[in-house]
Amino acid sequence: MAMGILEDKGRARLFYKYLSRIYDRINPFVWTESMRDDAIDRFDVDADDRVLDVGCGTGFATQALVEETDDVYGLDQSPHQLGRALGKLGDDDRVEFVLGDAERLPYETDSFDKVWSSGSIEYWPEPVQTLREIRRVCRPGGTVLIVGPNEPKSRIGRALANAIMLFYGVAEADRMFAAAGFEEVEHWTDGPSHKPDVAVISMARVPE
Repeated sequence: MAMGILEDKGRARLFYKYLSRIYDRINPFVWTESMRDDAIDRFDVDADDRVLDVGCGTGFATQALVEETDDVYGLDQSPHQLGRALGKLGDDDRVEFVLGDAERLPYETDSFDKVWSSGSIEYWPEPVQTLREIRRVCRPGGTVLIVGPNEPKSRIGRALANAIMLFYGVAEADRMFAAAGFEEVEHWTDGPSHKPDVAVISMARVPE
């Protein structure tokens, strides 16, 4: 399958150089606080968990994760998005931010109890490979939760969407997680009232 134009890392960084200025104003139209909070409730973070937020962007999910545990790490490849996150949480000693690549996470194997990623998978050039990398840094028995964009229902809509970035349905999510070696995978869709299935949310366990 051909990659969308924003699955190229250089283009994605340039895109977010400008989008980061308005990201927090437009994001709630597709990824609301209630959607985030519902997913975090199901993620079930313990107070002593070490949690990684891959593709943390401006820190929208990170802000909620630090209310669950004092040991959160946020990683993003965009210095502009990360700058926004630092502006919100840079003085908070519960979180450490790193500029880095989801395909080559700068962490040791089995470093985290849980790994979260929302709004990032659609930019990964090799999503299965990146899911394997996420599995590597999450301890055996740990939990991974990924939020990505659901594919449009029409053929033309899917073609247009996939020309930009990765859109996928539950069946494709299941295939990717199986190929990456996860177990006990569950998927569900969510969205705001005007588009209730805009997001595919996948939660899986790392094999022990």
